[in-house]
Amino acid sequence: MKRYFPKTEKQATRDAYGDALVEWGAKEERLVVLDADLSQSTKTNKFAKAYPDRFFQMGVAEQDMLGTAAGLSLGGKIAFASSFAIFATGRAFEQIRNSIAYPSLNVKVAATHAGITVGEDGASHQAIEDIALMRAVPNMHILVPADSQATKEAVRLAIETPGPFYLRMGREATPLIYDPDEKFAVGKGKLLREGNHAAIIACGVMVAPALEAAEQLAQEGILVRVIDAFSIKPLDQELVLAASRETRGIVVVEEHNTLGGLGGAVAELVTASAPCRVLRLGTNDRFGQSGKPPELLAEYGLTKEDIVQAVKSL
Repeated sequence: MKRYFPKTEKQATRDAYGDALVEWGAKEERLVVLDADLSQSTKTNKFAKAYPDRFFQMGVAEQDMLGTAAGLSLGGKIAFASSFAIFATGRAFEQIRNSIAYPSLNVKVAATHAGITVGEDGASHQAIEDIALMRAVPNMHILVPADSQATKEAVRLAIETPGPFYLRMGREATPLIYDPDEKFAVGKGKLLREGNHAAIIACGVMVAPALEAAEQLAQEGILVRVIDAFSIKPLDQELVLAASRETRGIVVVEEHNTLGGLGGAVAELVTASAPCRVLRLGTNDRFGQSGKPPELLAEYGLTKEDIVQAVKSL
């Protein structure tokens, strides 16, 4: 199989999101984009510049933004609504639940600045519970891209697939993993590396360190399978259950609380169908704090070295 390695080039997934919107704006006239006074940070300002008649700056009013997106979708539009993850999912949860997911409208909640790598902005701006919130909402799809190509594919899939989507993106530049022609699918993850001693399942910014950890472990004779859980809801059951049956255990790594996120989804699946040991690395039911992203990842046990030790403990 093809082997994947983190490249030296980096790009923030939020930047790739802005680029993808502009690209699709030329191909899909139904596409409209809304933002809640953060377009320069979410990079929707790129779409606003290219297609000002299809961009709506809603101000600091996330609930209004999501309600308006619902109305636009009822008028036949494909509506992307963006803000920081903490505000998009937290402040506007009721609108997402009742106005978008309940009637299964064609609205895409595309949030940036997720997780603790938001950095110095601190706990108030670091969404560590957003995946859990969106997982609990019926009809919702959840995609968490690991790099720029995965982000462009997430936008494509959200546009081409009817219904509510939650796209989770980050602030920091992360290593490129996928080639520009890599294709993704809703409900499918990516097997990035084979191995039967253990498995690492990661999403978003944690995919690159998972690959680095697997490479270090291989040098010690420990062969680890690495899976990018690009689609968290629906989860790739076939890929996860194969890992649970064919390895000694699974380490799940996410920049999110260990409660309710990717780790919860994996544990729920394997305990019902193919029980194995599942170790979950995340913020471990702690709020974030202010600091530089590498310092915060170290503080919360989310470095390459932490992943290596978790695998060895299996």
